Order: sequence, then structure tokens, then C-alpha cells
Amino acid sequence: MSKVKFVLMFVLVIMIVGVFTILSGCKETAEPVAEEAAPAEEAAPAEEAAPAEEVKTSNPLVSGVSSEDEYIFVLCISNIEYFNAHKYEWTKLGEMFGVKTTIMGPAEFDIPATVATMDQAIAKNPKGICLFGVDPSLDPSIDKAIDAGIPVVVIIGDQPGSKRIAYIGSYGQDLGYLGGTKLAEALGGSGKVAVLTIPGYDQWDIREEGYRKAFDEYPGISVVAVGDTGADTIKAIQTAKDILVRFPDLSGFVGCDSTAAIGGIMAVEEMDMVGKVKIIGMDRNSDILEKIKEGVLTGTVAQNDVSMMYWSMLTLISRNTYRPSLASDNEAANAVVEPDLIYLPPNYIDKSNVDYYLEANEMYAK
Repeated sequence: MSKVKFVLMFVLVIMIVGVFTILSGCKETAEPVAEEAAPAEEAAPAEEAAPAEEVKTSNPLVSGVSSEDEYIFVLCISNIEYFNAHKYEWTKLGEMFGVKTTIMGPAEFDIPATVATMDQAIAKNPKGICLFGVDPSLDPSIDKAIDAGIPVVVIIGDQPGSKRIAYIGSYGQDLGYLGGTKLAEALGGSGKVAVLTIPGYDQWDIREEGYRKAFDEYPGISVVAVGDTGADTIKAIQTAKDILVRFPDLSGFVGCDSTAAIGGIMAVEEMDMVGKVKIIGMDRNSDILEKIKEGVLTGTVAQNDVSMMYWSMLTLISRNTYRPSLASDNEAANAVVEPDLIYLPPNYIDKSNVDYYLEANEMYAK
């Protein structure tokens, strides 16, 4: 072999060894990089999860509620179907918010007994009371609760002379006005009508005012009688029959309470005047809803009963757990941060939607 060939072969060997050395070095430096990246990926999820849990437990509307907290619904009459919806929703809300709910009140319409019930409720020192507002004589009981540190909201009828923190419901005049307008339309704008109500109580007197306001827009309609139902079905029937005897040419009845419609219905059925006398009821008891399907009752005005209970519970719990800081010290500044009125519009039920309300009544009765 010549000297030149030997040198060339030697250089070639040196180059091959150098290439392998470089490749080996690249492999060794690449592997540690991959090993160092893995731990960073595993650690990331744990660091991101912690803040979400902290936000959840710091929510005062959640953490400020206890299963020992009691919220009481007080009503002045408990043996009528009208309150099934209220009772159903109050109980459901207790389960939903994880608090204890209680329902108290006399079986029959009894204001003095309701005052006594309020005293019993206050003695239990609940977290809040939802009261069926029906008469100014309940104002001192409301004030007594407020002074004891128990928030009170009222529904259905307002107690503006009291210290109640909020009224939740419809304007009574709106209820009557809606019903009066529907009857006037059904009568073609003319006829003699009678009002079945519970005279002498602001809640029902205001509804009567609403009916009369609607009738004032129809010169052909005149109110010829006002009858007292006494919130009793038997009395309501007899009162309606007496009016029909006095005014055999009566064109229609309107009702201010839940017993009024059935009073008018039974009276026209017994006196064979179905179809001759139009009837607009108040509230959504199943017996009167069935009469809408039969064509005896023209329609009825329904309040937002379950919504009243929902907003009542939400207002009371919010009062106890979280109040927005309008001032650095709301109490010292006399700052009012909650609504004192939550308005719920009335609804009208006739043949077009009555089945949906009947289905709900079946649910409330379970």
C-alpha cells in the first residue's frame, strides 16, 4: 500500500469516529431535557384546582346557612286549598336551601288567632317569618318580631303601617282590575253585576276598588250589590243566592276571595241560571278550575303564589347572610339595601290554559 493511500484511510477512520461521537453526545443531552419536562406537567393541575374550592366555601349565601335555621310561614286560615301551593313551595324551598321550614296558623279565618300565632312564632326565635298580610291589627306583631331581630316579609296583602322589611305580591287593585276587565269583555260592556268579597278588610276592599275602576271604563255596567262571603263556602253560596233573588236580571258576579267563585257557581247552578250569569273568580282552587272547563265559570284571576314563597325565602336568607355594603356601616348610616317591594303580576286562567293549572294543583296536593 502506498503512503498516500494509508494517510487517506487514516483520515477516513478519524472522521467516522467523530460522527459517532457527536451523535452519541446529542442523544445524551436530549434525554435529560425530556425527563425534566415531565414533572412540570404533573404539578400544574394541583396548583390550579385550589382557588376554585376556596371561592365556593367563601360564598356567604352558602356558608351562612345552617340546617338548624328555622323559617316560619304564618297564615290566618289554613284549611282551604288556596294555600296548598304556598305550603308546597315553602317546604320545597326548605329542602333546597337546607333549612328548617314551619307552617303555622288557625284552621278557620281568625285574625285574633293569627296574632296569637305570631306570638308563638316569635317565641321560637326563627331566622325569619313570612306572613299572610291581611289586617292592620297584625302590625304590632310584625313590629315585635322586627324589634326582636327577626326579619318579616308579608305576602298577598301588604302591611304598610308596620316595620316589615318587604311586601311580596301583586297590587290588590291590579287583581280586581284584571278580573273586572275580563267580565266587562264577556258581557259586551253592559249589565248588572255583584261583588262577592269580605268587606271591611283592606286586602279585599282594595280588590273591589280594582273591579270598580275597570267597570268605570264601561258606562253600561253597574254594580248593584256587594255580598259578604266571610271566607266560608257555605256562606258564600247563600249570599250569592240571596243576591240572585233580589236581582233576577243580574248579568255577572266577580269575586275578591277564593270562596267567592264557588259561591256564585253553586248559586247559578241551583237556580238554573248557568250561562245567563257570567262569573269571574279569584284564585285557582281545583273546584273552580273544573267549572271553567265545564263552561260555568268564565275565568279566574290567579296570584303568583309559589313565586311569593320563593322570593320571600330568598329575601329572608339574604337578609341573614349577606347585605351589600352601600356604606362602610349600613346600619349606622341608615342605609336601605334590600327592596321593600317585590311586585308579582297577576295571571288570568280560562279554557285556554286551565289544564296546566289543574296539573299543578295535583302536584301541590301530594
